[in-house]
Amino acid sequence: MSTHISNPLATIELTTGPNPTHAIIWMHGLGADGNDFVPIIDELDLPETTSIRFIFPHAPKQPITINGGFIMRAWYDIRNTELDHAEDEKV
Repeated sequence: MSTHISNPLATIELTTGPNPTHAIIWMHGLGADGNDFVPIIDELDLPETTSIRFIFPHAPKQPITINGGFIMRAWYDIRNTELDHAEDEKV
């Protein structure tokens, strides 16, 4: 089986030991990037025998409607603050 990704996201990938047996994908919030959560690994105080791959992706940069079209990192556009609207709904 072959998979082709035409535009992969930039990521930071760190492992806590050889041959990781677990993976954690940690997604950042609006306007941030994957670097924001890298320091959390040390704060978790993981056992030295645990080997985990941490993946911190960077959302693509795009205009965000609620921020006046300002281009910033975001997983999706935010059009308004109304909680009863799904962000991926076509308007």
